[in-house]
Parts: sequence; structure tokens; C-alpha cells
Amino acid sequence: MIQTIRSELMKILYEAHNGCLSVHPGSTKMYNDLKQLYWWSGIKRDISKFVSRCLVCQQVKAEHQVPSGLLQPGMIPEWKWHRVTMDFVSALPLSLKKKDAIWFAHFIPVRTDYSLDKFAELYIFEIVRLHGVPVSIISDRDLSTAFHPQIEGQSERVIKILEDMLQCCVLEFKGN
Repeated sequence: MIQTIRSELMKILYEAHNGCLSVHPGSTKMYNDLKQLYWWSGIKRDISKFVSRCLVCQQVKAEHQVPSGLLQPGMIPEWKWHRVTMDFVSALPLSLKKKDAIWFAHFIPVRTDYSLDKFAELYIFEIVRLHGVPVSIISDRDLSTAFHPQIEGQSERVIKILEDMLQCCVLEFKGN
């Protein structure tokens, strides 16, 4: 009986970590996701042990060190999408739809050779249409970050997570 329960718990852990919608989350994210649906004695320990034994994660996850220097706090927005942070993840392998970069505020597949007009069109269609016109846009190519590169640490962290997730997908699904 206990072995059957353990087997079911392992299936839950496997799906929460290796499933196509989860893409190898760390133990904290995995716990936060699972605690909404499941509970058992030792759940945190089991999740931590499961994630630490994942070979794909060991190959991909870089040591995330505390950044040097002091972070420059950004202004707190008055409303969602009031201030938008943007950046690109580029130099990606060409996708089946011929995209080689990801642009975010949303994760939008793009090509690095798109014109500014094309980016403006995408911005209106993908961001403004859904969220309205922001009061400000923060980018690492913006003057606000030229003297304070740490101000955009949030975007850089999102990029690192996205890169780790993409690398996990390539390893897990053999490049498909």
C-alpha cells in the first residue's frame, strides 16, 4: 500500500517537473504550484530531492549569484501595465516559423531583422491592444539604464529563466 502511494507521488512530481507545461521549475516554484492541488507530509523535502536529482536541471541551471553592487529601485507603477519593461532574447536557433528571437513584455517570437515599423506594428497589436498605452517603457537600451545597469535586473532575470526553460526543452524533447 505504501509503495503504491509513493509511486503515485512520484508520478505527480514527475508531471509537475517534466511536463510540457512546467519546463523544469525549481523546487520553490514547483512547491508553490503543487501546494494549490496537493499536500502530503514532507512535500517540500520530496520536491527538493526530486529537483536536485533531475539530470536536465543539473545540465542547464547555472549558479545564480547575488549581483554585485546595489540595486536601483524602480518607481512603483500605479496600475498594471502602467510601466512596461522590454528586452530581447536573441541569437536563438531558427524556429519552424523562421523566428530567431523573443521580444518581451510578452514573449513574442520575432526575427532580429524586423524593421522598426514591424516592431511598432507588433507592439500596437500585442501590447497596446491588450493593455493600453503605458506611461513609460523601460529597456536596457534606454538612457535610464545607461548609468544604472542594475535597474533592469528584473528583465535580465526573466531572460535567464526563459533561456533555462528553452534549454531544458531542447534537452528534454531532443530539439523539437
